[in-house]
Amino acid sequence: MSFLSIIDILGTFAFAVSGAFSAMEKKLDPFGVIILSFVTAIGGGTLRDVLIGDTPVSWLRNGTTTIVIIAAAIGTMFFGNYLKRFTSTLFLFDAFGLGLFTLIGVEKGLELQFSPGICVALGTITGSFGGVIRDVLLNNVPLVFRKEIYASVSILGGILYLLLLKVDMFSPFATIIAIVFIVVFRIVVVRYKLALPRFY
Repeated sequence: MSFLSIIDILGTFAFAVSGAFSAMEKKLDPFGVIILSFVTAIGGGTLRDVLIGDTPVSWLRNGTTTIVIIAAAIGTMFFGNYLKRFTSTLFLFDAFGLGLFTLIGVEKGLELQFSPGICVALGTITGSFGGVIRDVLLNNVPLVFRKEIYASVSILGGILYLLLLKVDMFSPFATIIAIVFIVVFRIVVVRYKLALPRFY
């Protein structure tokens, strides 16, 4: 199993748990929890694959993804009450999912030899848009459109990754550094309530 495959599985698990927690907060039934887990985990990657014409989309070609999502959803339903004791659980899973999936999207663009800007855009779509679809289904204003800095963190993390590769850093090291940057930046943003300027 390649390093990128491990990152993909970890990102899928993190976002699936995040989606399950969001569904449970809205008191959805078990079927709804599983659906929200799927949407959150595969939404961004599905949109990315459709945009670049990589069909069937990745999760349809990889049965492991479905198993990981269902396991994450069921595990969250059974152990969610214990995990909820840690108030930052949902946030941390979402932050890790953002970091992991951003790098998956950027790598996908590099494999297809797209320009750096397109690679960063694909990373942002992969990392952010599963959460957008989740929030829309739950009748929430998507986090990416609210005052918190979210997609911008993904963009900066993607740029950092490309810069590290440009200076010939070993790819797995660059990946880990970029993921840690995204997660830590998200924590700092929420901790200090940072936001982009508004013009209204």
